[in-house]
Amino acid sequence: MSLGMTRGFFITFEGLDGSGKSTQLRKLADWLKSEHGDRIVITRQPGGTEVGNRIRELLLDSRTQIAPRAELGLMFSDRAQCIAEVIAPALAEGKIVVCDRFTDSTEAYQGGGRELGSDVVLELHKAICGGLQPDLTLLLLPDFARSLERARRRNGRKAGRGPDENRFEREDEAFFRRVFDKFCEIARREPSRVVVIDGDQDIQQIHDRIVEIVKDRLKGHFHPR
Repeated sequence: MSLGMTRGFFITFEGLDGSGKSTQLRKLADWLKSEHGDRIVITRQPGGTEVGNRIRELLLDSRTQIAPRAELGLMFSDRAQCIAEVIAPALAEGKIVVCDRFTDSTEAYQGGGRELGSDVVLELHKAICGGLQPDLTLLLLPDFARSLERARRRNGRKAGRGPDENRFEREDEAFFRRVFDKFCEIARREPSRVVVIDGDQDIQQIHDRIVEIVKDRLKGHFHPR
């Protein structure tokens, strides 16, 4: 299909680690590439740029000690770089951008988990990101306890292999409950943008549901030439 609008389409994936978010993002990316070819741009936060990958190493390494507000600042530094270098240029070229995490994660993890509150996150988003919002956010929300168990089991298997990205996974259950609750709050606040996906279905069922949602939103956004 040929897409006929200048402004592209911005999709984000959100959820706790262990929600199946990364698996579903990869599956959607494969489907989008089969349908739209080189119009697809995949990125992540933190990371996605050379600067962002260096920030990611610092933020996720379990040996790093970072004050909550410094952590918040680093998240937005990474995001500003990714917007300038990847997201904004791709959208200007009419591409479909799929990003693993965006400001909703910052509001959930730093605003909720670190108890900094939503206001400071949303003000920084407005100032640093120019208020850029995804056109569609897919929030995977499986059962809280199962999600947390899967994340810790997975990180246990990865221990000692590859980069250390376990700093957040070492937080206690109360931290992740605050994150989960904040994600739910965001979904209630912005129901037209945020679509909650029941992550307790099987992988293919979830993928099929996501494809259905994305096809519908793209059809309403792009028009054939």
